[in-house]
Amino acid sequence: MAKRLTFYIMIGLALGIVLGAVLHASVADPAALETITKTLGLVTDIFLRLIKMIIAPLIFATLVSGIVHMGDTAALGRVGLKTMTWFIGATIVSLSLGMLLVNILQPGAGGGFTLPPADATVGIAKPAGDIYKTIAEMFPKSVIEGMANNTILQIVIFSLFFGVAMTAVGEKAAPITKGVDALVDVMLQVTDYVMRVSPLAVFAAMTKVITVNGLGVLLTFAKFIGSFYFGLLVLWLVLGLAAFAVIGLRAGTLIRYIREPVLLAFSTASSEAAYPRTLEALDRFGVPPKIASFVLPLGYSFNLDGSMMYMTFASLFIAQLYGIELSSGQQMAMLFTLMITSKGMAAVPRASLVVISAVMADFHIPEAGLVLILAVDQFLDMGRSGTNVVGNAVAAAVIAKWEGELDPPEPPEIEPPHAPSSGHMLG
Repeated sequence: MAKRLTFYIMIGLALGIVLGAVLHASVADPAALETITKTLGLVTDIFLRLIKMIIAPLIFATLVSGIVHMGDTAALGRVGLKTMTWFIGATIVSLSLGMLLVNILQPGAGGGFTLPPADATVGIAKPAGDIYKTIAEMFPKSVIEGMANNTILQIVIFSLFFGVAMTAVGEKAAPITKGVDALVDVMLQVTDYVMRVSPLAVFAAMTKVITVNGLGVLLTFAKFIGSFYFGLLVLWLVLGLAAFAVIGLRAGTLIRYIREPVLLAFSTASSEAAYPRTLEALDRFGVPPKIASFVLPLGYSFNLDGSMMYMTFASLFIAQLYGIELSSGQQMAMLFTLMITSKGMAAVPRASLVVISAVMADFHIPEAGLVLILAVDQFLDMGRSGTNVVGNAVAAAVIAKWEGELDPPEPPEIEPPHAPSSGHMLG
């Protein structure tokens, strides 16, 4: 199933590009174009809503189960410290690499764009400027509200408390443990049902974006897009080398196991869409579910490597467009600000643009520059979403190796069971 689904997603991606180009060239009536794009958007929106339907219960169940099966709070603390150490290091590397490459490649130098007025606004809601309020809102006042809004960091924090409490209670929590294990199996079965329509969602998403923008927009922004994707390629190599240093030659085969979730994240421009399949792929690769179920949810709030690179890259690109020179000290201050501001923003639509918009004002970079980026943000979001999946998959494999629990892999061609038993998933 996994291998066939990857093939069907690629077919959907290719057909979407072709049909989108045809529609962009042949449909001149604005009303007809709007109807077509709304219909296509409906298909993608339904799929992404179904994914969001899965995320909250799946993160809760897998994270709680992972904590309980970790065995004791000492093991949990050890794994948590290693995980956060890796995440902080990966965040610094991603932000710094984006900053370095945008200064070397200078995609915004030389212009070629008709710049909007510097005082124009793009209507992107900014996060609260009060850092105390931002930190407070990371903690749930109601887990129901957190789950309803798919606020991942709030779900993670509640799940951590719940899982640790179950470990402390011991045998009294055994019935709940059995129920949580069963919930994992049920949610993975629901995931299987939802993923069967993913090729159609990919086809609709790609058709819509090409129909609206056309392939010509890629030529206009070719230098910026090319520079950013080159940066992502360098980041993939850095992540691969870091993984090789820890897990050896198996680092080269990890991509074979996560190619479906990476492709799904890329084509839908949604890291969330790939979460369930990434969990299953890591299980087949040999990462114990108790570790993957702990690392991945945290990664969705603290380890979005592709998004981190994009933030420095896009901010400095806009500064270059407007001829704004930022000193090394200012750029380092921007890096630090982005690193702090970005945490906990995973549930915000177009979170990267929201964070960039907030930070740009602090460095007197015109927000109007985001107007240009919005034209191609979908294409850029595809790359950073796929990279986020790679970064979190590498993190999970590395933590498993550090814990001495990286198991032999299953052949990637073998179809995973639709509803894995609790013993297999959580042993």
